[in-house]
Amino acid sequence: MIKKCPKSDCLKKYKTKQGRFKCLAEYRTNEVLRKIKILGNCANRSTYSYSEEEVEKIFTEIQEALVKTKAKFTFSKKKKFTL
Repeated sequence: MIKKCPKSDCLKKYKTKQGRFKCLAEYRTNEVLRKIKILGNCANRSTYSYSEEEVEKIFTEIQEALVKTKAKFTFSKKKKFTL
């Protein structure tokens, strides 16, 4: 089943940046969690064959993507430039 991204719905329904953020963030977070659960289905050894190295590569890539994405949300404290 293909789900429609609610971006246009969020833009119409919510007039504030906070409202639009919450609407899209909830939808996208739930989609990510759903995809992770689906990825877990690949762990079934009676259906799939894989090595520890392949599993490490998958989760290393996911972890790197999480770190990069989380960094986008951090509030940086601007440091004063000095020589």
